[in-house]
Amino acid sequence: MSDKSGKSDKSGKKRRVVKRSRLGQYVALTIFLTTAVLGALWVRDQVDTILAYPERPGHGAATAIELEIPRGSGFTQVLGQLVEAGVIPADEAIYFKLFVLHRGVAAKITAGNHTLRADMTPTEIVDELLRPQPAPERRVTIPEGRNILQVAEILNDAGFGDKDELLAAMRDEALLKELEIDAPTVEGYLYPDTYLLQRGASPEQIIRRLVARHRQVYADLRRKHLEAAEQLNKSLGWGDHEIVVLASIVEKETAAKHERPLIAGVFLNRLRFQSFQPKRLETDPTIIYGCTVPLEKSPACQQFEGRIRRIHLRDKDNPYNTYTHEGLPPGPIANPGEAALEAVLAPKKSRFLYFVSRNDGTHQFSKNMADHERAVEKYMRQGAVGDGSAAGSVDPSAP
Repeated sequence: MSDKSGKSDKSGKKRRVVKRSRLGQYVALTIFLTTAVLGALWVRDQVDTILAYPERPGHGAATAIELEIPRGSGFTQVLGQLVEAGVIPADEAIYFKLFVLHRGVAAKITAGNHTLRADMTPTEIVDELLRPQPAPERRVTIPEGRNILQVAEILNDAGFGDKDELLAAMRDEALLKELEIDAPTVEGYLYPDTYLLQRGASPEQIIRRLVARHRQVYADLRRKHLEAAEQLNKSLGWGDHEIVVLASIVEKETAAKHERPLIAGVFLNRLRFQSFQPKRLETDPTIIYGCTVPLEKSPACQQFEGRIRRIHLRDKDNPYNTYTHEGLPPGPIANPGEAALEAVLAPKKSRFLYFVSRNDGTHQFSKNMADHERAVEKYMRQGAVGDGSAAGSVDPSAP
């Protein structure tokens, strides 16, 4: 009896242990399944949230928020600005970061001013942050009659590049070929005007802009004076380049617009009149140009200190010396404006062959050398010597 009872008790304990073990498994399984289901629901909810996030409007107001992104800002800095400005809630910053990283545009956000709102969708916010910023523009004026050295200096001072880089571009053979300028530089084709230029524009972009303006103005003038242009070609064999060369000389000879057609006529008379020999223009500004702008200068020009002396008047090695070389110089000596260009295409007819400054911004014109010498002597006493007027403007006593 006792043995059976003992067995029975031992067996009963085992059954109770088994039942408790299975109950624990059921409980654990239930907890696991519940956790798994809840986890799956949470994951699904998060996935749905993430998928819907890009097109979900923000919860803020529709008031415009101006945000300036400094140049060189990283995405973390930009995200901080967005949160601080209230464009993105702090608890959604991680979603926005994941969205931006997923699009692969974290490094493409543009510096500058952006207009945002707190009710924008993340997609709208990112699109605004990626919007190309208009390059800031700055006004710069190129006065009439400046040469390439002076134009480069003006652009340099206005913050549009380094002077040496600008000059290198003005002499760049590839750019000259592209612009169809058959000359060593762009001299004569940098149209004097007031421009709105983009900061950060390359020297080549700026040069193309100025040359394009010249082409536009010149094309209009040539259409207006087509017959005169054709006559210059017929009588002197001139094309557009030669017209620009003479216009640059006219530009340097006088600032008085009403005199330009008459001065252009004087130079054309010297080239056309058979009685005028040799056909030298004899104008001081061409000497000055040859002694200051070209990279290679004659020995006499290397001694130039701002004043024309006899050594410069007699200098045959200066190709721009119109006292020793007949006809036009090798190229323009400045960048002429519209009035000077039109003066060559529509010169005032006269029999004048000489002129000298009166010291008041105007000139005394003469038909023969005797009258001219009397005018030179008269205005020399008043200090008109060496002012850039044609023929006989330099003090004969200068060494």
